[in-house]
Order: sequence, then C-alpha cells, then structure tokens
Amino acid sequence: MTGSQRNAHCNDSWIGRCVDWASIFTGNAKMDFDYIIVGAGSAGCVLANHLSSDASNRVLLLEAGPDNGALSLKMPAAVLSNLNSTKHNWAFQGEPEPELNGRRIQHDRGKTIGGSSSINGMVFIRGHALDYEGWQQAGCPGWGYSDVLPYFKRMETYSGGRDTYRGDKGPLRVYRADPKDPITQAFIKAGEEAGYPTTDDISGYRQEGFGVADRTVYNGERWSSARAYLDPVRKRSNLTIQTQAQVQKLVFDGTRAIGVTYKNSAGTLQTAYAGKEIILSAGAVGSPHILMLSGVGPAAHLQDMGIDVLCDLPGVGQNLNDHPDFVLKYKCKQPVSFWPKTKPLAKLAAGIQWITTRSGIVASNLYEGLGCIRSGPGVEYPDLQIIISPIAVDDATWEPLQEHAFQIHVGLMRAHSRGKIELRSSDPSDPPRILVNYLKDARDRELMRKGIRLVRDLVDQPAFSELKGDEIFPGNNVRSNEDLDQVLNTHTTTQWHLSCTARMGAATDKGAVVDASGRVHGISGLRVVDASIMPFVTNGNINAPTIMLAEKLSDDILGHAPLSRIESEVWHNTNFESCQR
Repeated sequence: MTGSQRNAHCNDSWIGRCVDWASIFTGNAKMDFDYIIVGAGSAGCVLANHLSSDASNRVLLLEAGPDNGALSLKMPAAVLSNLNSTKHNWAFQGEPEPELNGRRIQHDRGKTIGGSSSINGMVFIRGHALDYEGWQQAGCPGWGYSDVLPYFKRMETYSGGRDTYRGDKGPLRVYRADPKDPITQAFIKAGEEAGYPTTDDISGYRQEGFGVADRTVYNGERWSSARAYLDPVRKRSNLTIQTQAQVQKLVFDGTRAIGVTYKNSAGTLQTAYAGKEIILSAGAVGSPHILMLSGVGPAAHLQDMGIDVLCDLPGVGQNLNDHPDFVLKYKCKQPVSFWPKTKPLAKLAAGIQWITTRSGIVASNLYEGLGCIRSGPGVEYPDLQIIISPIAVDDATWEPLQEHAFQIHVGLMRAHSRGKIELRSSDPSDPPRILVNYLKDARDRELMRKGIRLVRDLVDQPAFSELKGDEIFPGNNVRSNEDLDQVLNTHTTTQWHLSCTARMGAATDKGAVVDASGRVHGISGLRVVDASIMPFVTNGNINAPTIMLAEKLSDDILGHAPLSRIESEVWHNTNFESCQR
C-alpha cells in the first residue's frame, strides 16, 4: 500500500467532524505548544530533554501516572515491591494464553515519570549488532549497527570508560556490576567450564558468552531515564510536565494530527494543541491503544468497536513481540544466598544502611551475572539469555523462598510467535486486550526446552559443586519433552519486553505503521517513538534500545544531521554452523 493509497482510506465525513470540533477550541490557527509528547517513559523523557533544548520550542509532556518521587523507585532492590504495587504500574492482565493452559500473564508497565525505566530490573544491554542489521534489512534505512552505535555512545556515561563501543559523556549512568556473592561468581565460572566464551563487555565488542551485567544504577540508586534526562531540565520555562493526564484520543484536522484530548487528575477533559508535531511515546501497549482509539488502525477492528476509521493501518497493534521467561530454582548447599537478608530485622538494617550510605544489598538489582548464548549449531548469534539471581522467590507471590536457594532465568530472545494488542471497547479507560501467543510457534517450545537443558548442564559444572543442591523446580524428575512441556505450560511467563506493535517499515509494507523516522504512514504531524516501532525485538532487555531510539529520532525531529556512523567490528563465532559453544 502506497502513501497515497493509505490516504485514500481516510474517512472524509469523520475528518470533517474533527475539524469542526477542533475549531470550537482553537479558532483558526492558535496552538498551545509546538510539540506534545504522550508518555514520560524511557523514550518520552529523552524527547522532552532534547526538544526543549531549543528555547523557542514549547513542549508539553503528558504522563498518565504520578511523579517518580517515591523512595522505592530509587531503591534498586525494591524491584519486586514496585511490581506488586499498582501505584506506579499499569499491571495489565493479558488475555488467556492458548498454549499456556489459558493462563493470564500480568504485563507490568511503568505508570510514572520514567515509565518502565522507573520500575524495571535495571539490566542494561544493547542487543546484538546483527539485530540492527536485521532492522535495516527489514526496510528501515539508517538503523544498521554503524548508524545506532553513535547514539548508544552519546546516551551513556559508562563506568568502564570510553572506547570504540562505549561513551563517557552521556546523561545515562551505566555501571558494571561487581558481584561479590559466590553464587554469581560460580555462575560466570561455570559458563567458562562448560565451554562458553567469556566477555568483559556484553554491550561492547563481544556479546556472546558469560560475564558481568551492566546496570542503570548510580551511587546506589536506580538511574531511570527520568533521572538521566528529565530531572536536569524540569525547570526549563518552555517545558510543561503534566502528570496524571490520561490521554483519550488524538485530534485531527483532516489527516493532520493537531491535538490531544486527555483527562487531568480531577477527571476534567482537556485538550492541548501542537503546531509542529505530536509524538506518541506511550509504549508498546499505550501507543497502539491511542492510535486505535483515534481511528488509526485496522479498519475492520475499529468498525467492530464502533470507531470511525480515519486511516486504515492494518499493522497497528499487530506483530507483538516479547521475551518468554522460565525460571529454574535450586537449593543452595552453602549459607551464601541472599535469603537471610530478607528477614525483617536484616531487611530493616539493610534499609537503614542504604538510606544512610546508599550501599549494601539494597543498592543491588540482584541480577549481576548473565550469559548470552546460542541454542545450538546453525544459530548465528545468541538467542538465549541466561540470568542468575542469588535468591529464589515464589512465582505466585514473589516472596523469597524460606531457605537458601538461587534461581536461573531462561529467556528466549528471538521468539517466532507473534501476538497482538486490540481494543476492548471504544472507552479509553478500558485497558486493551493483550495476547502474546507465547509458545504458539512450536519452534519456541523446542528452544525453551533446550534452554532448560543447557542451564542444567551449566549447574553441573565443577564451579557449582559446593553450592548446587536439589533442583527445587521443575525438579530432577522432569526430563522428557512431554514433562517439560507441562511445566512450560504452567510456568512460562514474561520478561516484560513487549514491543513491535507499531513497527517501522516502508510505506509499501502493509504491516508497517511508521517510517524509518517514526512518522505514521498516511498521517502528518504524528510520530511514534518508543519500543512499539522496533521491527523485531532486540537480543536482550529493551530499555537501552528504547532510549537509543529516542536519542536518534530526536535529531530527526529537530532537523539535525544524524551522528556520523561508526564502523566497528563485533565478535561472532566463525564456527557457528557446526558448534553450539
């Protein structure tokens, strides 16, 4: 479908109604702002910083949640408590997953300034260079690894210092963990003993292998995109930040986006207008939700919901990607897990230590060692992410197991299954339907089985001989494909990396929603800049790539020339076709 063909799908009678409505509030040409950014998350904070750096730009940043002043949002170890609260978490309930015994998976998404970067696990990983080469090959020129590497460098100050791959002058503080606990140390050593490579920088020259994780933690505090990008510029006179602003829909003049209607904290309906652009940065759930509520999306679905179709874009809400997750739990034979530190008195002492010194267990995100590995011969670059935590928790309650134990996560980085996000109704207050279709593609199920078996091989290495006790879950007796499938059905969950629901692509690609600059096909004055525009999910946690997206597209929005490409080599196993490690 060409751009002109897309425009032909616009409903003129609906457009006319929008023009009349807009004129009531705006008169002929007066606009309140130059840019409106919807969503103050990982991408929105970046955009607010850069767009407001030009004093002539009037920028409005709308966030549905509250501000990020809560102390728990600063504590790295408070990850689980933040996820258990709905104050800063959308806590979307997914639709019954057909391949997971009809279970509903909770999709935690940040609902506060900083978005998911204010409640996530703080693991920083860029993804593999070949991810971005794949983006470019998928019809997104300018998104190859050499194109995005300069922006990864610009956005960070890395504790390891500057080199070809890392930056030292950016607002985002990225610190390499320094694990002291024997469990994490054994994990990295076991990877080497099992024949995997080791890496001293998973976001640098070599991603493949076992090593120490990078974290968005600085001076013992979570370093969200809000801390990095928004807090330093809050006092700019040309930047307006509106929290507890629930966007209802976009306002159009013909096929041009000109405004945003939202409810404020008092429930009052308000409308703001933008003279230059409106940018959706509401995330992989929120951005397609707003587009569809506004009449931009699959025509048949919108009509079923009673929404007039402004522009028929079949890809809106489709192509949903995620990283499925499965957790193995082991008893620890030595009293070296973090479990005792979660008991009431120890917890109180740890809290006091953190409050007074910003140090101790509370200053850790508890994910300090990880491995990026290939599932088998013929896999060109890592498709499994293995992460260890020196404490095991109950899957249902997230409360610590009352014994010395540890757990290892198996994450599938390039799942073949695809899901979708659809409207539940035309009421903006109704959360959308989220169906990921975990393990729908049989290849994903096989890869997860391989991941479980590879973890079992890992903990059988000499490094774990003094630490690994009995396998608590799924249990040593769960061995066959049939038995593994049963526990996968009951315990596969999410790594909370929903993405790709408004993917980039050429105008001729009927599944694409935005072009390589984030501009919505068939609509002017409207962009999407967040994880929803990824063509496919990257190989690892997606916070870093999302921030990079916003860094790169902020230059495009402002009319700045892109940063100069950096041509650099990355390591990959030249024998990948015949070996697994």
